[in-house]
Amino acid sequence: MRRPVEGEVFVHYGQIYVKSDPDSFGPDLAEAFAGQRAGLCGAAIPGALWLTTGLHTGDVGFTVEVHEEPPALDPQWEDVVEVSFRPDSSDSRLVQWAGEAVWELDLEETDYRVRYCAKGMDEANRQDTRMDDEPQLDCYLLQFWPAPPETDRVLRHTSKIAAYWHTYAAEQPPPPTPEERAEAERRERLEQERAERENRLALERWEWGGQLPSQALREVLGNVSGLVRFDAPLVHAIDAAGPEVQRAVAVLAARRACERAGLTALDWVTDGLTALAEGRPLPPPFDDWGRMWQTLADDPHAPDRTVGDAVPPERPPFQTPGPRPGVTAWEAPQVVGPAAAFVAWSNPQRVPGRRSSTAVFTMGATRGAPDPSQRISQPHMALPAVTGAAEADPLRAALDAVYAGVVTYGEHYETLLQEIWAALPPVSDTP
Repeated sequence: MRRPVEGEVFVHYGQIYVKSDPDSFGPDLAEAFAGQRAGLCGAAIPGALWLTTGLHTGDVGFTVEVHEEPPALDPQWEDVVEVSFRPDSSDSRLVQWAGEAVWELDLEETDYRVRYCAKGMDEANRQDTRMDDEPQLDCYLLQFWPAPPETDRVLRHTSKIAAYWHTYAAEQPPPPTPEERAEAERRERLEQERAERENRLALERWEWGGQLPSQALREVLGNVSGLVRFDAPLVHAIDAAGPEVQRAVAVLAARRACERAGLTALDWVTDGLTALAEGRPLPPPFDDWGRMWQTLADDPHAPDRTVGDAVPPERPPFQTPGPRPGVTAWEAPQVVGPAAAFVAWSNPQRVPGRRSSTAVFTMGATRGAPDPSQRISQPHMALPAVTGAAEADPLRAALDAVYAGVVTYGEHYETLLQEIWAALPPVSDTP
């Protein structure tokens, strides 16, 4: 026989637990005693024990013994129950409420019979709380020995508080069968997957301005995400307009950007815009990114125009349509039993039926007023509209060119977007 625990342990809310599943908070009160007659040691959920004490808060005498054979029952104990128990892992522990302290039990992964003995429960229950300088009121003995599973039993019954808990246990419905538990877990998993899909779609819909994107928009590269922030309906309208309109929009946006930046007075820029309009490959220096910038830097006639930063309009923050599965308000790995619920809800009078609480989160980002001292070079913003408009994919060409034009127009970007809208066919006429 060995004694992994001997002395005094602190209890709170009249509870202490044995836990063997490191990934579980443990059962709640009703789950622990489901279908039992013995109300002091809840063993209905595999791998966990709920141990009830008479004292609400304070230190109680507590001993844990592990035997090879069934030990004799000492007549000093006033209330005695027996249950069966099998650890879920080799990591079995006696765990204090809220996990402030644990004691390793070193139990094997085999079937045990467990005897829980108590003395002084009524007096401790009347006293409720034991202060550090007060004498011990109640004490407990928890014994384990290898034995095949049996039904729970009340071996000795003396105290009124034990009678209360025996009555409570007898009123609990039997626990679900393994098949029922597996079905419940399957349904919970399917519901979680469904909720996750809904949340992903809701987030995508929010990111795209309230409308799910087409597959083409999901796959297009370039600056689509930047343009969506300024005018999401315009992005969807360009997508629906078809390749011919998209190419025309790209050419229009590139020309307007260069006009706004004062670049149309430069021959090499007008050559590029003409090639765009005629559907020809861009001429030098647009065929080489580095050469294009160097040409701009070396051209003595290049304009020196700046514009304020283009700031997209604010939009409502994203809100999930419901609780996000797997996200809890706060979780502590050592909190088991009802302590998990008490910690999560900060309500010590409540014992919810759930093991954790789900929280709904709101995501939002705000951006302050643009800094008037921050100026952007319009020629440097306009040239990417030309190269963007030459992209092989008409959809990407339109989106890239319009976005570059928005940045080129800066704080006056709405003027450009209005002209782009005017160039598109009515939504009802789009293919």
